[in-house]
Amino acid sequence: MLSAALKTPYELQKGKHILNYAKLFKRVNIDLGQGKSAKFPTNKRLDLFYKNFADDKSLPVLFFQFGRYLSISSTRVGLLPPNLQGLWANQINTPWNGDYHLDVNVQMNHWPVEVSNLSELNLPLAELVKSLVKPGEKTAKAYYNADGWIAHVITNVWGFTEPGESASWGATNAGSGWLCNNLWDHYAFSQDVNYLKSIYPVLKGSAKFYKSVLIKDPKTGWSVTSPSVSPENTFYLPNGKTASISMGPTIDNQIVRELFTNVITASKLLNVDAEFRNELQEKLKSVPPAGVISKDGRIQEWIEDYKETDLQHRHISHLYGLYPASLITPLSTPDLAEAAKKTLEVRGDDGPSWTIAYKLLFWARLHDGNRAFKLFKEILKPTLRTDINYGAGGGVYPNMLSAGPPFQIDGNFGATAGIAEMLIQSHDGFIDLLPAVPDAWKAYGSIKGLRARGNFTVDMSWKEGKIISYRISSSHPKRVKVKVNGKISEIMASRL
Repeated sequence: MLSAALKTPYELQKGKHILNYAKLFKRVNIDLGQGKSAKFPTNKRLDLFYKNFADDKSLPVLFFQFGRYLSISSTRVGLLPPNLQGLWANQINTPWNGDYHLDVNVQMNHWPVEVSNLSELNLPLAELVKSLVKPGEKTAKAYYNADGWIAHVITNVWGFTEPGESASWGATNAGSGWLCNNLWDHYAFSQDVNYLKSIYPVLKGSAKFYKSVLIKDPKTGWSVTSPSVSPENTFYLPNGKTASISMGPTIDNQIVRELFTNVITASKLLNVDAEFRNELQEKLKSVPPAGVISKDGRIQEWIEDYKETDLQHRHISHLYGLYPASLITPLSTPDLAEAAKKTLEVRGDDGPSWTIAYKLLFWARLHDGNRAFKLFKEILKPTLRTDINYGAGGGVYPNMLSAGPPFQIDGNFGATAGIAEMLIQSHDGFIDLLPAVPDAWKAYGSIKGLRARGNFTVDMSWKEGKIISYRISSSHPKRVKVKVNGKISEIMASRL
């Protein structure tokens, strides 16, 4: 391929590249206005934005489109999905081995692709997950004597599915179930039945594992995973000692509930496995609820109301049900949504960049646009730090690459997804236009090409925070519920 490329004139090669890139990039256009700072170089704009964001209304759009650029440049069908540094790793021995971490990172890398109209860029991850099934079956049998397949916290292109380096975080059971959320999301957005058929054995195998390992909690009677971990947090035991391993961490309960529900839905759609479907439906009756509210009003991270050793821990795993799942929403579970707010208040707004991005997404799902925008400003804090950081201090480098620090591309992708989530949501049974628009963006805006679940494309314009025009289209026109300026109505989508 290299020799053939060398024979092609540079201008022709460049033209082909631009054409191929533009086919993906030009699907989405966002306009939030300009501002006097837009004329400056990017590093100067970043320096000014935190305190003078009103002077640079187009910087959020630039950062959003930069995230899409990183996705487009990272992968294609037939290639590998982006890892912790993507293609931009500048070392041979990269931080955290440049691998795929399965307790938020590789999943976050793919959160923006569906909504930002880059759906096919989810497919390399699906292929990677399919490759984990066979080794994951061996791991399930060897470690748990269980059916199905399991992957824990770390994986790579060689099919590593065993527990990670340290039991305190590497023993989590959540990795494979969490990956199934990403796989399901592609179906939810595309409605591609052939794709659903291709991933169904993966989803079923993961559900078989969790169904196989669930045991009865002696105190509550619920069916829970054990042993497992809430990534990557620790808690105090009654005797004052600390621990990580527990029964039924909340993230596991949420993942099991979501996964079983999705497999049941897929089984009905594909008209297969009626007996297994019935078994999952029966098992769901004993799976813990999406969240348990603690005495202080927060969502418990573990099945017991343990005290965390670090109140501002970078992971907020027990809010998985809020995002990326849709088990907790202000409309369907208002009490849990309020408890999620209290959880986030205690966690605080700082952290590594990917943590800030995740909090941005949570606040967007809670329909608090101004708090989400505050998190967006936090993630754009300029930094030059390159040390390995597990606490406060995330931001971006002058080139807008996300700084954990060090560079981790998931912060870019998470923030890109967060911007989209402020403008459009579709996880609660309807398409919600401007569900979390901040005051900073209310004056004027227009969007073309964002995607919603159900295979819909959304265009809209607004002034003073109110939608003034919109269009919902689909390759297969059908009726869809849309929330516009606070009112839900059902319309017929137009043809793309």
